[in-house]
Amino acid sequence: MKGNPVYKREMTISSRSIRLPMIMLIFNSILALAAFLNMYSVTTRVEVTAEISYSSFLQMYVFLTLIEFFMLFFIMPALTAGSISGEREKQTLNLMLSTQMTPAQIVMGKLLSSMFHMALLIASSFPVISLVFVYGGIRLRDLAVLLLLYLSVALLSASFGLCFSACFKRSTAATAVSYGFLVFLLLGTYAVNVFVRSIMQMGRADYVNQVGLITSQANSGVFFYLLLLNPALTFYRVIGEQVGNLDLFVQIMEEFGNRPSSPLMEAWVPVSIGLQVLLAAGFLLVAVRALSPASGKPRRKKKIIF
Repeated sequence: MKGNPVYKREMTISSRSIRLPMIMLIFNSILALAAFLNMYSVTTRVEVTAEISYSSFLQMYVFLTLIEFFMLFFIMPALTAGSISGEREKQTLNLMLSTQMTPAQIVMGKLLSSMFHMALLIASSFPVISLVFVYGGIRLRDLAVLLLLYLSVALLSASFGLCFSACFKRSTAATAVSYGFLVFLLLGTYAVNVFVRSIMQMGRADYVNQVGLITSQANSGVFFYLLLLNPALTFYRVIGEQVGNLDLFVQIMEEFGNRPSSPLMEAWVPVSIGLQVLLAAGFLLVAVRALSPASGKPRRKKKIIF
């Protein structure tokens, strides 16, 4: 990391810019405001009913982590989608490629700098989230799992931002496609399962009407496993296990048909995080390939006419 020239350059530029401090200020101000409003509502309720609802503090933890999750997921593409295409627009990418640096070093330098910025955001937010320790209910192990989930989400969103930034010449196009893919991960995987299940259910209903038999509930089949790539669903599973409320996760699972308990369902979180990391690695490989001179079309040899 320290020997990567791109990483050094990005860190030098960010240390001289006010952009990162402003992002951290706005990011933590939103979290702190949400936390204090929640605590104010709890204390106001105590004055009226003379009872302390400790579940309200767990709800504050869920609310804060949910806000932070979506802010991280939406900030990372903005940081990375223009990182390589911006160099191309400033006509500095060819200069970087003409040096001894490899495309992999360029991509990793951009990735490491964005991940460092995201790590700063996550670390700076933990004092606000740790307010829940005052009343208990959350363990340090829970925060460690949450941190791992945040890092995997940041890695995934940074990787496809870099990939599209390397594949598209303009930052606007790279940013638009990055957020389009982000929406697909959050909503598209769910919509695909809803569509497939509705198709299967209609087909089964026609069969029942014709034959007059009672069949089992339709499900979305193999498309169900697309949900393993949905970071929001994995987040709900993690938070549900921590606060002892998996109703939302179970409800979403039941929408796509009844499924028997299996090792995959029990190990949903590690399997999902592992698949997301593999998907991120695939996007990074595509980004390196897109920057590699060998990936371009071979030039046609000119015919020499004597």
